[in-house]
Amino acid sequence: MREFIVEADGGSRGNPGPAGYGSVVLDATTGETLVEAAEYIGFATNNVAEYRGLIAGLRAAHELDPSAIVHVRMDSKLVVEQMSGRWKIKHPDIKPLAMEASRVFPPEQVTYEWIPREKNKHADRLANEAMDAGRRGEQWSAAESTAELEAADAKAESDVRAATAVASPGWAPADLGAPATFVLLRHGETPLTPQKRFSGSGGTNPSLSEIGRDQAERAGAALARRGTIQAVVASPLARTRETADIVARHLGLEVSIEEGLRETDFGAWEGLTFGEVRERYPDDLNRWLADPTAQPTGGGESFAATGTRIEATREKLVAAYAGRTVLLVSHVTPIKTFVQLALGAPPEALFRMELSAAALSAVAYYADGNASVRLFNDTSHLR
Repeated sequence: MREFIVEADGGSRGNPGPAGYGSVVLDATTGETLVEAAEYIGFATNNVAEYRGLIAGLRAAHELDPSAIVHVRMDSKLVVEQMSGRWKIKHPDIKPLAMEASRVFPPEQVTYEWIPREKNKHADRLANEAMDAGRRGEQWSAAESTAELEAADAKAESDVRAATAVASPGWAPADLGAPATFVLLRHGETPLTPQKRFSGSGGTNPSLSEIGRDQAERAGAALARRGTIQAVVASPLARTRETADIVARHLGLEVSIEEGLRETDFGAWEGLTFGEVRERYPDDLNRWLADPTAQPTGGGESFAATGTRIEATREKLVAAYAGRTVLLVSHVTPIKTFVQLALGAPPEALFRMELSAAALSAVAYYADGNASVRLFNDTSHLR
């Protein structure tokens, strides 16, 4: 029985943006290249391009020998884990692609392995050649895919990736439609805010101070001038509801309450400063700073638990407000978590963000499951 190795990759210059895939079928015994495939697919995301590359590679292997054993190797953790059945496939645009890939060979004939990007250079080069050809309005040709081009294209693509990573955030093709855009507003100051005290879901539930109410008025006036907000959703806590009510009056909108937007429960640390917590609960604080699953003293909520809650809330709100711009009035930890999840950053990124009272941030969510951070910690309306 023959054995093949399929290496596949896909890329998108902008994510979403101009996209292409590359696939190569190798003889598992000799390492000989048997088939190369690549295609420019227009505007798409990285995930879509990677799945298209997988499908092309599997089909090429199937044409060589439908009874073969196929070992798929890709640097996409998402595709490998989803096709291996370890991760759920949530996005509706990805499900049909995964189904199509699973039907090429019987499942028992295919294995999946994640490899580092540097070990997937052949497929990566083909994907980039396809994108370059598409940009020039040409079709990719296997005859032109030579070893001499590999070194030149690798350098050129490195330069392009560095440029597009900065120059093209938030690209979205027209066929994805308008994103669900969440404008994230932290509530105005409370008496605890300038003292930098822990103030979560389990504390005294303070209202806004006079300064906080003025901040909410300024935020409301600024958002009214922009004229883009179509709905207002707030955390159930007093300070967020008060902020939302003030802003909503400027916008002529009603406020909906969403429990998932509440602040983290900081347990026994509620009302204390960071220094007081370090003095009273040094071991618990050190664990909390080092481990996202660690809870504050007294059974508070871990960052991991907050992340799970915010992820579920995000999915619910994206579905409810698809294509609309919505103001979410929330707290420090939930807003930072929205940004952290959108960036795909680790939980410790929460400690590296500064979020001021009444600051505005924004994240757009596209129909293919990708997100684009548009704004973070903007306080220009307060000056």
